[in-house]
Amino acid sequence: MIEWTRDTQQEIESLKSLEEYRKSYVGNISHELKTPIFSIQGYLHTLLDGGLEDGGSVKVSFYDLESQILIEVSDNGVGIEDKHLKHLFDRFYRVDTSRSRKIGGSGLGLSIVKHIVEAHHQTINVRSTLGLGSTFGFTLEKA
Repeated sequence: MIEWTRDTQQEIESLKSLEEYRKSYVGNISHELKTPIFSIQGYLHTLLDGGLEDGGSVKVSFYDLESQILIEVSDNGVGIEDKHLKHLFDRFYRVDTSRSRKIGGSGLGLSIVKHIVEAHHQTINVRSTLGLGSTFGFTLEKA
């Protein structure tokens, strides 16, 4: 009877340990899958909300400049008036000054991009034509 009790106790401890391992494993897996699943979900919502029919196409181009790479991001959107270009990289600056965010964002994206590019000791430039779109360009040193 004592041996049976000891064996049963060991089996119970082993099962408890396996259960803890299972909980930890499932928790880790669900945590690791959560971020990509939420990202996919966000893209799906964008597509379902008409993301394919929105501001047209975006083209990313790379040009080899010996010691640097020139990166250009172009769109065929509405373009930006000249009067806005000098403020375009200012924090919270928005071409659309209405409170609605139906067109545009919070005014932080281009400011963040500028800081990242400047952290690499480079500059970002923009050229734009109303009705034709805009092109943003910057260089990065090759590794």
